[in-house]
This record gives sequence, C-alpha cells and structure tokens, in this order.
Amino acid sequence: MIMNRKLPIGVLVSGSGSNLQSIIDHIERGLLGAEIKVVISNVPDAYALERARKHHLPTLVIRHEDFETREAFDAEIVRVFKSADVELVVMAGFMRIITPVLLDAYPYRVMNIHPALLPSFRGMNAQRQAVDYGVRFSGCTVHFVDQGVDSGPIIIQAVVPVLDEDTEETLSARILKEEHRIYPQAIQFFVEGRISVNNRRVRIRDGKCDEFLTVHNPALSGF
Repeated sequence: MIMNRKLPIGVLVSGSGSNLQSIIDHIERGLLGAEIKVVISNVPDAYALERARKHHLPTLVIRHEDFETREAFDAEIVRVFKSADVELVVMAGFMRIITPVLLDAYPYRVMNIHPALLPSFRGMNAQRQAVDYGVRFSGCTVHFVDQGVDSGPIIIQAVVPVLDEDTEETLSARILKEEHRIYPQAIQFFVEGRISVNNRRVRIRDGKCDEFLTVHNPALSGF
C-alpha cells in the first residue's frame, strides 16, 4: 500500500541513468511514494541528466575535478541535499567512492545498487567477473552504503541464471531488468518505515520469502 507521504530523495548519477528512469517511472505510476528533489551528476554530459530534465526534475552538475579532496566534494553534495530537505540519498550509477562526510550526514540513508550478488564480485565489471568465474547464478543487490566498496548491509537481492552462451553484455541485460524492479522496491520499503538494521543485518518488517524455493542451474535430471 502506498502511503500518502512522499519521501524526499536525492539521486546521484554519472552515466545513462536507466535506474533513475525506473525510479521516475514507478513514482509517476503511483507505485513508489517518493519525490525526487534533485538529481546531481559529477559528469556534465551524463544522459541521466537528460532523463531527469524530460520529467522536469531539478538537476545540478557538481564536477569532482573542481574540488581538492573527496571530502570537499561530498560536503558540497551534502549542502545541496540538505537545502533541498532530502531524506534519502539514492546512488543510481554514481561512479564515485563516497566519504564519511556524506555517510555521517545520512547514516543508513544512502542506498546503492550493484549488478552482482554481494558479497561476490564487488567493484567494477561485476558481470564480466561473473561470466569469467563461471558461476551458475548472478544477480543484483540493493544495499546501504558504508565506507567499504560494495560492502554495506544488504536490503534486497534478485537472482538470475548465468547461461552457457552468456557474454558480459547478455548477462548485464538480464540483470538490469531485475535492477529496475528491486531498486524501487527497496526505496518503497524505506518509505513505509519497514527497514531496520541490526549488526549489519537488514530486516524488512512483514517481508516474505518462500523458504522452499530452490532453483538449479542446470536443472536436475531425475534427482
């Protein structure tokens, strides 16, 4: 059930912004009780900014090259978000490691999505890592950001099979479809106040999972 309250969120982007688009679409369809207050990019020509402008959302470019330190860059982001009354920070393809300046301003209120089943295949090129390693399943993870690289508490994950003929590109496309589903869901969990974190383990109040659901790749044959 969507609550009447619209959670004010700020979005950080660096690239094409397909996850930003999914969030916008879910908001406009009435499925996500949030309001995007500002979209910030460190890359002036990021297509994500164009996506935001098409929906008449406020955008801002803050170039990290204009700051002497990562901390100074993050402090400017915090200043903008605070002035816009942002309550949740959403990283949607933001290609920067953030510092405690931002994390301390928004404790357990910075989300990110990663195209792998964390803690496996952290960092860059996660889909290529999965294909090269030969795993049978991969997927995507929404997590709270901490000071590590893709190491924060996990909120929700989606699993996709890795097919024998998969390339980095085909696996990425399959994972991306699930990213567009689970990221808005994670934000909605936050909107509804259903998330709690205890010793890095995230609990979703009234969250459900089929404990008997098992998937095999390749499928079992008579066993």
